[in-house]
Amino acid sequence: MDLFLTIVDFLWNNIMVEVMVVIALWFTIKTKAVQITMFPEMIRTLKGTTQKQSGEGRSISSVEAFLISLASRVGVGNLAGVALAITIGGPGAIFWMWVMAILNSATSFVESTLAQLYKSRNGNFFIGGPAYYIYKGLKSKTWAVIVAILSVLTFSFIICSVQSNTIAISAGQAFGISPIWSAIIIGVLMSLTIFGGVGRVAKVTSTLVPLMAFAYILVVVSIVLANIGQIPAIFKLIIDSAFGVEQVVAGGVGTAIMMGVKRGLFSNEAGMGSAPNAAATADVSHPVNQGFVQAMGVFVDTLVICSCTAFLIFIGGADAPDNLEGIALTQYALSAKTGGWAYHFIAIIIFFFGFSTCISNSYYGEANIRFIKDSNLLVNIFRVLMILIVMAGAIIPLDVVWAMADLFMIFIVLINLISITKLGKYTYLLLDNYKSQKKKGIQAPVFKKSQIKELDTPNVECW
Repeated sequence: MDLFLTIVDFLWNNIMVEVMVVIALWFTIKTKAVQITMFPEMIRTLKGTTQKQSGEGRSISSVEAFLISLASRVGVGNLAGVALAITIGGPGAIFWMWVMAILNSATSFVESTLAQLYKSRNGNFFIGGPAYYIYKGLKSKTWAVIVAILSVLTFSFIICSVQSNTIAISAGQAFGISPIWSAIIIGVLMSLTIFGGVGRVAKVTSTLVPLMAFAYILVVVSIVLANIGQIPAIFKLIIDSAFGVEQVVAGGVGTAIMMGVKRGLFSNEAGMGSAPNAAATADVSHPVNQGFVQAMGVFVDTLVICSCTAFLIFIGGADAPDNLEGIALTQYALSAKTGGWAYHFIAIIIFFFGFSTCISNSYYGEANIRFIKDSNLLVNIFRVLMILIVMAGAIIPLDVVWAMADLFMIFIVLINLISITKLGKYTYLLLDNYKSQKKKGIQAPVFKKSQIKELDTPNVECW
């Protein structure tokens, strides 16, 4: 088993991270740094897309789709993963996490725009994701089915089991709740949510995500403001650790880069093929709209929420015991500045973060199940099975399950990155089309597939 864990860790640290960085740089160049040059348009699009374009009562708005994907992105890694990055990679890891967020937002833009382009109709809703654009865009049913199966196993079953396990541990430490009761509570709440379909998932996440993010950010910002005099020194510490001569000599820069990049990738999930499942559900006037919105999700996840955790640890965790890491370090840092209630607060935030990730990932699984076979019976079997697996995850040890998730994700990421790189040319054409309409004074560009002659229009169903 140790050999298996070592191999998986080697593949991520020495192959996958480098591949994802190169692809992010490639998309940044090919889109002319869309995440920077079009940032004001991202803000405008996010503010102006709360309404559905078609007027269908049960379809999903762009912002609701954004919140579904953000609910999946924002998980326990935003609290525990950042602390782990600092523990292993030092303060400089945070700088490289920021850099990766900026680069990776281009990857998120490309895959989410493609998800919109190749989405399908499912009753009054839209549905899509990597399996759909691989099948329609690359005309490969085999690889599309493989990705669909891997997505269900990884995002809906394994990753959600990790979330429920962390919820159970946190609830046990803060409130003395046994893992069995945590499992029952999670199972009941998931049953009430995911059997309502994507409409109910959208409603729950559109409530939970702003609530949990606002509460966490509010507490951390209040601590930062109360210790505002330390902020310049913290920035200096981060920059010095990222580039300092001492770190170069000691080899610390390499570790900081690796941990910052890896934690950033795992936190914002850009390129992993998860967010496109949500991006495809949005009812928008142009595929690029949702590309902008999902790219913004990377910024919110990493530059805002992960940064809040980092600053909290630098301010409150300076004298933490050496053996503290992960969520324990975050809890210590908050309690050092606010008191013992912080452990209860973190446990509640962990629940919201973890539960919203589970229900969002349940829809990702449903979208992929429907790609394999559009059967309500099969979807309901999947929902029951997922609830049981997530409940079990709250009780059993998950070291091996984490390694399995990492292994499955390697295959998903490789297939997805290769696919969106091949299909990227259509994203660039769509972006040019959007910009062209804006230059003509059209405030809300509208796309029709006849506008781009290079498209294989029979496979572009909804435009």
